[in-house]
Amino acid sequence: MPRAIISPSVLASDFGQLTAECKRMIKGGAEWLHMDVMDGHFVPNITMGAPILSCVHKGIPDIFMDCHMMVAQPEKWVNDIADAGGALYCFHIEATSDPISLIKSIRGRNMKAGVAISPDTPSTAITDEIGKEADMLLVMTVYPGRGGQKFIERCVPKVAELRARFPDKDIEVDGGVGPKTIDVCADAGSNVIVAGTAIFGAEDPEQVIQTLKNTVNQAQAKIAAAK
Repeated sequence: MPRAIISPSVLASDFGQLTAECKRMIKGGAEWLHMDVMDGHFVPNITMGAPILSCVHKGIPDIFMDCHMMVAQPEKWVNDIADAGGALYCFHIEATSDPISLIKSIRGRNMKAGVAISPDTPSTAITDEIGKEADMLLVMTVYPGRGGQKFIERCVPKVAELRARFPDKDIEVDGGVGPKTIDVCADAGSNVIVAGTAIFGAEDPEQVIQTLKNTVNQAQAKIAAAK
């Protein structure tokens, strides 16, 4: 299974100090930063776009921006996000009619391609062809559009279903994940963990990041031993 990666969600950060907040997370052990891009169409909220990502990238040139595109027409923004320094472009399967072409255009701009499913979308929406082409699969454990929601446990079996079909893929969970909910996600086979409030709101973010990573590593060791 792929390695454990913790990707703090900047949606829970102080946007007025965004670059400093990202640096604080990297210093605390985060390898990726989860950037929630919302357009007010696919989801009701509006957050940030390419100009803000570009500023963060300028301040932290080697940052790995895990860009979660909660946008209608995700095809439109590939070039802008690539130019802004995005490292991974994750679009929602519900927002496009041609995911394979979109994955190819993302890859054509030297970004990794991710495919996300919302809570009411079955894991089968990610066909074998789409799953093989993508670099990462994201299972939402809250409804996309705003931070601070309660973890939806009924989404977790989708992680296990995708892990069974794609044993070597990065599988990310996003929404309401923290020390209290990490176990079920890790046991189901998720290796990329998005956490917002649980990390940014913690007195010791470094400790939370390490706890999440340790839990994934322990779950992976248990899964490997059971084979």
